[in-house]
Amino acid sequence: MINVAELELLQSALARLAEGYEQMPDFTPDFDVDKVTDVIGRVAERMHDNYPYYHPLYAGQMLKPPHAIARIAYAMSLWVNPNNHALDGGKASSALEKECVVELGQMFGWDKPLGHLTGGGTMANLEALWIAGRLRPGKRIIASEQAHYTHKRISEVLGLPFSPIQVDYDGRLKLDHIEDLLAVDDVGTIVATLGNTGLGAVDPLPEILVLAKKYGVRVHADAAYGGYFGLANTLHDHTRAAYDSLTDVDSIVIDPHKHGLQPYGCGCVLFRDADVGHFYKHDSPFTYFSSAELHLGEISLECSRPGASAVALWATQQLYPLQKGGEFAAWLDRSLTAARDFHQSLAASPMYQPLMPPELDIVVYFPTAADAITASKRSREVFAHAAQHHLHLAMIELPVDLVRHYVPDLTANADTLTCLRSVLMKPEHADWLASIINILESYEP
Repeated sequence: MINVAELELLQSALARLAEGYEQMPDFTPDFDVDKVTDVIGRVAERMHDNYPYYHPLYAGQMLKPPHAIARIAYAMSLWVNPNNHALDGGKASSALEKECVVELGQMFGWDKPLGHLTGGGTMANLEALWIAGRLRPGKRIIASEQAHYTHKRISEVLGLPFSPIQVDYDGRLKLDHIEDLLAVDDVGTIVATLGNTGLGAVDPLPEILVLAKKYGVRVHADAAYGGYFGLANTLHDHTRAAYDSLTDVDSIVIDPHKHGLQPYGCGCVLFRDADVGHFYKHDSPFTYFSSAELHLGEISLECSRPGASAVALWATQQLYPLQKGGEFAAWLDRSLTAARDFHQSLAASPMYQPLMPPELDIVVYFPTAADAITASKRSREVFAHAAQHHLHLAMIELPVDLVRHYVPDLTANADTLTCLRSVLMKPEHADWLASIINILESYEP
């Protein structure tokens, strides 16, 4: 968990940082070392009450540890504590953020997107749908039933109507249901998810764009979870087609704190048309006078934001450029391979039944049982059993009709079925599959 070299690099970085302020009169804030030692020790003990998110045996929720370079850069920047709202609060870190945004945009085929980092995907999606509402006042937002719940909640906050779109058995939204909603003529924006956080499914973006053009509506791509997978080399053809179509959407959200190796919180919102920036226009009597350059607060709904997030992301993207065929892309392919191998192992086991083949790196499955109630009970038992052996999983509640598409002989004595869900987002998961399977198969009903 702790690498001494990482601490040494942080100390070296802080010494290098201090060189930039040597001309200042000497001043070092003081603190009571003994009191801090006592409190920080108690904090460390309280932090024991967490799951081991950094470890490959954590295969539950989408919690990926930040890379060492992100941790070091983030921590180092805290000695300055820049604020990426106005340039006088975060001059260097604002410049780094702007460079990061350009590189993220180029990953989707956009040379000059308007965008900025956010506290996470929720805030990024809020801004995207806020702009959608300004461009299509009062018009409905529609998104997959398997899309993140934040879209419905954000629509309520913005005072916009919202409708869920039915999904097929692989968790992708149904095109015929989209067209039914579009025909009513009150839809302003379709949200396409790449991929959804429950099943890892990627919505059929090329076909969605055709419908959007036909009916004159906007398309927002929520790629908060899966956005980076466009760099991978081993996507299925239909998935690749969706990622290749991202260049034609109106806005994109991606979370570097998911697959981008960053600490929380680091999201990003991007707009293809930079002219939407005029919707953000506001006056401040004291904030934006230090420079005629663009202040990030002028194109953001958030005010104060940590410059540390931009520093960490910039450092990471310097070390691991966002390019196909690179080391970063290879890690994404390892996660895809791990998920597919895990699915095949579960299919070969008499003890478990996997559902849809993974499109990204999320696998959904449940213990073999004759009926839905028994299967749900066993899923909860496996969840607890695995945790006792230091393997941490997640659970998901799914309609029993969706499950029976993959297991027709299952008796549907309940409307829903509790399944197990594993997110294999760490590249190291590929090396730990045998250990994970052994723990799962040690469960006795």
